[in-house]
Amino acid sequence: MDSYGPNAVLPYFSIERKEYKIQPISQGYINDTFALLQDGASYYILQRLNTQVFSNIDLLMQNIHHAHLYLKDKNYHQISLIRTIDNKPYLKINKSDCWRMFTMVPGSIAFDTTQDEGIALEAGKIIGKFHSLLQEAPLDIFQDTIPGFHDLSFRAQQFEEASKSATPDKLKDAEKAILFAKMTLDELAFYDPGNLPLRICHNDTKLNNILFDKNDKRALCLIDLDTLMKGYFLFDFGDAVRTIVNTVDEDEKDLSKITFNKGLFEAFIDGLSMNSGFLTKAEIQYLPFGVKLMPFLHGIRALTDYLQGNIYYKVTYETQNLDRCLSLFAFTKKATEHMDYMQEVITKKFF
Repeated sequence: MDSYGPNAVLPYFSIERKEYKIQPISQGYINDTFALLQDGASYYILQRLNTQVFSNIDLLMQNIHHAHLYLKDKNYHQISLIRTIDNKPYLKINKSDCWRMFTMVPGSIAFDTTQDEGIALEAGKIIGKFHSLLQEAPLDIFQDTIPGFHDLSFRAQQFEEASKSATPDKLKDAEKAILFAKMTLDELAFYDPGNLPLRICHNDTKLNNILFDKNDKRALCLIDLDTLMKGYFLFDFGDAVRTIVNTVDEDEKDLSKITFNKGLFEAFIDGLSMNSGFLTKAEIQYLPFGVKLMPFLHGIRALTDYLQGNIYYKVTYETQNLDRCLSLFAFTKKATEHMDYMQEVITKKFF
Protein backbone atom coordinates (compact mmCIF):
# COMPACT_ATOMS: atom_id res chain seq x y z
CA MET A 1 0.00 0.00 0.00
CA ASP A 2 1.16 3.51 -0.79
CA SER A 3 -1.28 4.99 1.69
CA TYR A 4 -2.68 3.69 4.96
CA GLY A 5 -5.79 5.85 5.05
CA PRO A 6 -9.32 4.42 5.34
CA ASN A 7 -9.84 4.13 1.57
CA ALA A 8 -6.68 2.09 1.17
CA VAL A 9 -7.63 -0.54 3.76
CA LEU A 10 -11.21 -1.23 2.62
CA PRO A 11 -10.24 -3.91 0.05
CA TYR A 12 -8.70 -5.96 2.84
CA PHE A 13 -12.03 -6.49 4.65
CA SER A 14 -14.75 -8.97 3.77
CA ILE A 15 -17.42 -6.50 2.70
CA GLU A 16 -19.44 -5.97 -0.45
CA ARG A 17 -17.51 -3.94 -3.00
CA LYS A 18 -19.38 -0.66 -3.27
CA GLU A 19 -18.57 3.01 -3.56
CA TYR A 20 -18.60 4.00 0.12
CA LYS A 21 -18.50 7.52 1.46
CA ILE A 22 -16.15 7.68 4.44
CA GLN A 23 -17.21 10.03 7.22
CA PRO A 24 -14.98 10.71 10.25
CA ILE A 25 -16.62 10.35 13.68
CA SER A 26 -15.28 12.80 16.25
CA GLN A 27 -16.61 11.10 19.41
CA GLY A 28 -13.79 9.38 21.28
CA TYR A 29 -10.32 10.44 22.36
CA ILE A 30 -8.22 7.39 21.47
CA ASN A 31 -8.90 5.59 18.17
CA ASP A 32 -9.58 7.13 14.74
CA THR A 33 -13.14 6.19 13.79
CA PHE A 34 -14.97 6.40 10.45
CA ALA A 35 -18.48 5.55 9.28
CA LEU A 36 -18.86 3.89 5.89
CA LEU A 37 -21.94 5.30 4.15
CA GLN A 38 -23.71 4.17 1.01
CA ASP A 39 -26.74 6.02 -0.38
CA GLY A 40 -26.86 8.02 2.85
CA ALA A 41 -27.12 4.95 5.08
CA SER A 42 -24.39 3.82 7.49
CA TYR A 43 -23.13 0.31 6.84
CA TYR A 44 -19.93 -0.19 8.82
CA ILE A 45 -17.66 1.36 11.43
CA LEU A 46 -13.97 1.38 10.53
CA GLN A 47 -11.32 2.14 13.14
CA ARG A 48 -7.60 2.72 13.18
CA LEU A 49 -6.53 1.43 16.59
CA ASN A 50 -4.22 3.50 18.75
CA THR A 51 -1.32 1.11 19.24
CA GLN A 52 0.45 3.50 21.60
CA VAL A 53 -2.43 3.16 24.06
CA PHE A 54 -3.20 -0.49 23.25
CA SER A 55 0.10 -2.30 22.88
CA ASN A 56 -1.40 -5.80 22.50
CA ILE A 57 -4.09 -5.73 19.81
CA ASP A 58 -4.38 -9.53 19.73
CA LEU A 59 -5.31 -9.60 23.40
CA LEU A 60 -7.75 -6.71 22.98
CA MET A 61 -9.56 -8.44 20.12
CA GLN A 62 -9.67 -11.73 22.05
CA ASN A 63 -11.46 -9.95 24.91
CA ILE A 64 -14.03 -8.55 22.49
CA HIS A 65 -14.52 -11.98 20.92
CA HIS A 66 -15.13 -13.54 24.34
CA ALA A 67 -17.61 -10.78 25.29
CA HIS A 68 -19.58 -11.20 22.06
CA LEU A 69 -20.19 -14.86 22.97
CA TYR A 70 -22.18 -13.72 26.02
CA LEU A 71 -23.73 -10.44 24.89
CA LYS A 72 -26.67 -12.19 23.27
CA ASP A 73 -30.18 -11.30 24.37
CA LYS A 74 -33.44 -10.15 22.82
CA ASN A 75 -33.00 -6.86 24.70
CA TYR A 76 -29.36 -6.36 23.72
CA HIS A 77 -28.32 -5.62 20.13
CA GLN A 78 -25.17 -7.49 19.18
CA ILE A 79 -22.58 -5.82 16.97
CA SER A 80 -20.71 -8.13 14.58
CA LEU A 81 -17.02 -7.99 13.77
CA ILE A 82 -16.16 -7.92 10.06
CA ARG A 83 -13.15 -10.12 9.47
CA THR A 84 -10.43 -9.49 6.90
CA ILE A 85 -10.30 -11.32 3.57
CA ASP A 86 -7.78 -13.74 5.12
CA ASN A 87 -10.18 -14.34 8.06
CA LYS A 88 -8.30 -12.29 10.66
CA PRO A 89 -10.14 -10.24 13.33
CA TYR A 90 -8.23 -7.11 12.34
CA LEU A 91 -5.87 -5.82 9.66
CA LYS A 92 -2.26 -5.39 10.73
CA ILE A 93 -0.29 -3.37 8.22
CA ASN A 94 2.63 -2.94 10.55
CA LYS A 95 3.21 -2.76 14.29
CA SER A 96 1.76 0.75 14.57
CA ASP A 97 -0.96 0.62 11.89
CA CYS A 98 -3.87 -1.69 12.76
CA TRP A 99 -7.46 -1.49 11.53
CA ARG A 100 -10.73 -3.25 12.36
CA MET A 101 -14.34 -3.08 11.20
CA PHE A 102 -17.74 -3.65 12.82
CA THR A 103 -21.28 -3.67 11.51
CA MET A 104 -23.14 -0.42 12.03
CA VAL A 105 -26.29 -0.60 14.15
CA PRO A 106 -28.99 0.72 11.78
CA GLY A 107 -31.06 3.62 13.02
CA SER A 108 -28.83 4.21 16.04
CA ILE A 109 -27.50 7.35 17.67
CA ALA A 110 -25.14 8.24 20.53
CA PHE A 111 -25.30 11.28 22.82
CA ASP A 112 -22.43 13.13 24.47
CA THR A 113 -24.79 14.61 27.08
CA THR A 114 -28.52 14.57 27.75
CA GLN A 115 -31.28 16.36 29.61
CA ASP A 116 -33.80 13.61 28.83
CA GLU A 117 -34.70 11.44 31.83
CA GLY A 118 -35.88 8.73 29.46
CA ILE A 119 -32.37 8.43 28.01
CA ALA A 120 -30.90 8.32 31.51
CA LEU A 121 -33.29 5.51 32.47
CA GLU A 122 -32.45 3.54 29.33
CA ALA A 123 -28.72 3.99 29.99
CA GLY A 124 -29.10 2.49 33.46
CA LYS A 125 -31.14 -0.39 32.07
CA ILE A 126 -28.64 -1.32 29.32
CA ILE A 127 -25.61 -1.11 31.64
CA GLY A 128 -27.41 -3.45 34.03
CA LYS A 129 -28.22 -5.80 31.13
CA PHE A 130 -24.58 -5.71 29.94
CA HIS A 131 -23.34 -6.79 33.37
CA SER A 132 -26.10 -9.36 33.82
CA LEU A 133 -25.05 -11.06 30.58
CA LEU A 134 -21.32 -10.93 31.25
CA GLN A 135 -21.58 -12.34 34.76
CA GLU A 136 -21.96 -15.72 33.05
CA ALA A 137 -18.50 -15.39 31.46
CA PRO A 138 -15.45 -16.85 33.24
CA LEU A 139 -13.30 -14.04 34.68
CA ASP A 140 -10.00 -15.66 33.76
CA ILE A 141 -10.56 -15.55 29.99
CA PHE A 142 -10.35 -11.74 30.02
CA GLN A 143 -6.94 -10.09 30.20
CA ASP A 144 -6.00 -6.49 30.98
CA THR A 145 -5.66 -4.37 27.84
CA ILE A 146 -4.34 -1.44 29.91
CA PRO A 147 -2.84 -2.66 33.21
CA GLY A 148 -3.70 -0.40 36.14
CA PHE A 149 -6.35 1.44 34.15
CA HIS A 150 -8.48 2.39 37.19
CA ASP A 151 -5.81 1.77 39.82
CA LEU A 152 -5.83 4.89 41.99
CA SER A 153 -2.35 4.25 43.43
CA PHE A 154 -0.89 3.79 39.95
CA ARG A 155 -2.51 6.99 38.66
CA ALA A 156 -1.27 8.88 41.72
CA GLN A 157 2.27 7.66 41.02
CA GLN A 158 2.04 8.76 37.37
CA PHE A 159 0.79 12.17 38.51
CA GLU A 160 3.67 12.59 40.96
CA GLU A 161 6.23 11.68 38.29
CA ALA A 162 4.64 14.05 35.79
CA SER A 163 4.66 16.85 38.37
CA LYS A 164 8.40 16.41 38.88
CA SER A 165 9.24 16.51 35.17
CA ALA A 166 6.76 19.17 33.96
CA THR A 167 7.92 22.55 32.71
CA PRO A 168 7.61 25.53 35.07
CA ASP A 169 4.97 27.11 32.81
CA LYS A 170 2.76 24.01 32.92
CA LEU A 171 3.15 23.72 36.68
CA LYS A 172 2.11 27.34 37.08
CA ASP A 173 -0.92 27.02 34.78
CA ALA A 174 -2.03 23.85 36.55
CA GLU A 175 -1.32 25.05 40.10
CA LYS A 176 -4.95 24.94 41.31
CA ALA A 177 -5.56 21.56 39.71
CA ILE A 178 -2.41 20.11 41.27
CA LEU A 179 -3.46 21.33 44.73
CA PHE A 180 -6.93 19.81 44.30
CA ALA A 181 -5.45 16.51 43.12
CA LYS A 182 -3.18 16.25 46.16
CA MET A 183 -6.01 17.15 48.54
CA THR A 184 -8.39 14.62 47.01
CA LEU A 185 -5.76 11.88 46.99
CA ASP A 186 -5.46 12.40 50.74
CA GLU A 187 -9.25 12.14 51.10
CA LEU A 188 -9.30 8.89 49.10
CA ALA A 189 -6.49 7.28 51.07
CA PHE A 190 -9.04 5.00 52.78
CA TYR A 191 -10.26 3.63 49.44
CA ASP A 192 -10.18 -0.17 49.50
CA PRO A 193 -12.68 -2.09 47.34
CA GLY A 194 -11.12 -5.42 48.29
CA ASN A 195 -14.37 -6.78 49.74
CA LEU A 196 -16.22 -6.23 46.45
CA PRO A 197 -16.52 -8.94 43.79
CA LEU A 198 -14.46 -8.62 40.62
CA ARG A 199 -16.54 -8.43 37.46
CA ILE A 200 -16.00 -8.10 33.74
CA CYS A 201 -16.40 -4.32 33.36
CA HIS A 202 -16.64 -2.10 30.33
CA ASN A 203 -14.46 0.45 32.17
CA ASP A 204 -15.50 3.37 29.93
CA THR A 205 -19.29 3.64 30.24
CA LYS A 206 -19.58 7.31 29.35
CA LEU A 207 -22.91 8.15 27.76
CA ASN A 208 -21.59 8.32 24.20
CA ASN A 209 -20.48 4.68 24.44
CA ILE A 210 -24.15 3.66 24.51
CA LEU A 211 -26.16 3.36 21.30
CA PHE A 212 -29.84 4.34 21.30
CA ASP A 213 -32.61 3.85 18.77
CA LYS A 214 -33.09 7.14 16.92
CA ASN A 215 -36.85 6.85 16.96
CA ASP A 216 -37.92 5.65 20.40
CA LYS A 217 -34.61 6.40 22.26
CA ARG A 218 -34.43 2.81 23.52
CA ALA A 219 -30.90 1.80 24.57
CA LEU A 220 -29.54 -0.88 22.25
CA CYS A 221 -26.04 -1.82 23.38
CA LEU A 222 -22.66 -0.60 24.58
CA ILE A 223 -19.86 0.12 22.11
CA ASP A 224 -16.09 0.59 22.36
CA LEU A 225 -15.17 -2.56 24.28
CA ASP A 226 -11.42 -1.94 24.10
CA THR A 227 -11.12 -1.44 27.87
CA LEU A 228 -13.12 -4.55 28.70
CA MET A 229 -11.27 -5.96 31.72
CA LYS A 230 -11.76 -7.22 35.23
CA GLY A 231 -12.81 -4.48 37.63
CA TYR A 232 -15.46 -3.34 40.08
CA PHE A 233 -19.00 -2.37 39.14
CA LEU A 234 -18.52 1.01 40.82
CA PHE A 235 -16.18 1.87 37.92
CA ASP A 236 -18.94 1.52 35.32
CA PHE A 237 -21.52 3.08 37.61
CA GLY A 238 -19.42 6.16 38.36
CA ASP A 239 -18.39 6.64 34.74
CA ALA A 240 -21.99 6.53 33.56
CA VAL A 241 -23.29 8.89 36.24
CA ARG A 242 -20.58 11.49 35.65
CA THR A 243 -21.56 11.82 31.97
CA ILE A 244 -25.33 11.58 32.48
CA VAL A 245 -26.09 13.88 35.42
CA ASN A 246 -23.63 16.55 34.22
CA THR A 247 -25.34 18.13 31.22
CA VAL A 248 -22.30 19.88 29.69
CA ASP A 249 -19.26 18.58 27.81
CA GLU A 250 -16.31 17.04 29.62
CA ASP A 251 -13.99 19.91 28.68
CA GLU A 252 -16.44 22.73 29.53
CA LYS A 253 -14.44 25.84 30.42
CA ASP A 254 -17.23 27.63 32.31
CA LEU A 255 -17.19 25.65 35.54
CA SER A 256 -20.39 27.34 36.73
CA LYS A 257 -22.22 25.19 34.17
CA ILE A 258 -21.11 21.92 35.80
CA THR A 259 -24.26 20.30 37.17
CA PHE A 260 -25.53 17.35 39.17
CA ASN A 261 -29.02 16.83 37.80
CA LYS A 262 -31.01 14.91 40.41
CA GLY A 263 -33.82 14.01 38.01
CA LEU A 264 -31.34 12.37 35.63
CA PHE A 265 -29.64 10.55 38.51
CA GLU A 266 -32.89 9.10 39.81
CA ALA A 267 -33.96 8.07 36.32
CA PHE A 268 -30.61 6.30 35.80
CA ILE A 269 -31.04 4.48 39.12
CA ASP A 270 -34.57 3.47 38.09
CA GLY A 271 -33.21 1.97 34.88
CA LEU A 272 -30.35 0.17 36.60
CA SER A 273 -32.70 -1.30 39.20
CA MET A 274 -34.53 -3.13 36.40
CA ASN A 275 -31.45 -5.27 35.69
CA SER A 276 -29.61 -5.23 39.01
CA GLY A 277 -30.09 -8.75 40.33
CA PHE A 278 -26.36 -9.46 39.98
CA LEU A 279 -25.34 -6.75 42.49
CA THR A 280 -24.36 -7.62 46.05
CA LYS A 281 -25.36 -5.55 49.06
CA ALA A 282 -21.75 -4.37 49.50
CA GLU A 283 -21.57 -3.21 45.86
CA ILE A 284 -24.80 -1.26 46.19
CA GLN A 285 -23.57 0.51 49.32
CA TYR A 286 -20.33 1.47 47.52
CA LEU A 287 -22.03 3.00 44.47
CA PRO A 288 -21.97 6.68 45.56
CA PHE A 289 -18.24 6.43 46.10
CA GLY A 290 -17.85 5.44 42.44
CA VAL A 291 -19.43 8.74 41.41
CA LYS A 292 -16.67 10.61 43.25
CA LEU A 293 -13.84 8.28 42.28
CA MET A 294 -14.34 8.09 38.53
CA PRO A 295 -14.40 11.79 37.59
CA PHE A 296 -11.38 12.27 39.83
CA LEU A 297 -9.52 9.40 38.17
CA HIS A 298 -10.28 10.81 34.72
CA GLY A 299 -9.33 14.26 35.91
CA ILE A 300 -5.97 13.24 37.33
CA ARG A 301 -5.22 11.30 34.14
CA ALA A 302 -6.01 14.39 32.04
CA LEU A 303 -3.87 16.52 34.36
CA THR A 304 -1.00 14.04 34.13
CA ASP A 305 -1.26 14.03 30.34
CA TYR A 306 -1.20 17.84 30.25
CA LEU A 307 1.89 17.93 32.45
CA GLN A 308 3.56 15.34 30.20
CA GLY A 309 2.84 17.29 27.01
CA ASN A 310 -0.42 15.71 25.78
CA ILE A 311 0.89 12.27 24.78
CA TYR A 312 -2.21 10.15 25.53
CA TYR A 313 -5.49 11.93 24.75
CA LYS A 314 -6.25 13.64 21.47
CA VAL A 315 -6.30 17.42 21.86
CA THR A 316 -7.31 20.21 19.50
CA TYR A 317 -5.52 22.92 21.48
CA GLU A 318 -2.63 22.95 23.93
CA THR A 319 -4.56 23.36 27.18
CA GLN A 320 -7.52 21.09 26.38
CA ASN A 321 -6.36 18.40 28.81
CA LEU A 322 -6.11 21.03 31.53
CA ASP A 323 -9.67 22.17 30.72
CA ARG A 324 -10.84 18.54 30.90
CA CYS A 325 -9.11 18.14 34.22
CA LEU A 326 -10.63 21.29 35.75
CA SER A 327 -14.11 20.32 34.53
CA LEU A 328 -13.77 16.78 35.90
CA PHE A 329 -12.48 18.06 39.22
CA ALA A 330 -15.43 20.48 39.42
CA PHE A 331 -17.78 17.53 39.00
CA THR A 332 -15.81 15.60 41.62
CA LYS A 333 -16.71 18.40 44.03
CA LYS A 334 -20.38 18.15 43.00
CA ALA A 335 -20.33 14.40 43.60
CA THR A 336 -18.80 14.92 47.04
CA GLU A 337 -21.57 17.37 47.91
CA HIS A 338 -24.22 14.84 46.84
CA MET A 339 -22.90 11.72 48.59
CA ASP A 340 -25.66 11.62 51.23
CA TYR A 341 -28.31 12.31 48.61
CA MET A 342 -27.06 9.49 46.36
CA GLN A 343 -26.96 7.07 49.27
CA GLU A 344 -30.54 7.95 50.18
CA VAL A 345 -31.83 7.42 46.63
CA ILE A 346 -29.90 4.17 46.16
CA THR A 347 -31.07 2.79 49.51
CA LYS A 348 -34.66 3.61 48.62
CA LYS A 349 -34.44 1.94 45.18
CA PHE A 350 -32.38 -1.15 46.03
CA PHE A 351 -33.26 -2.12 49.60
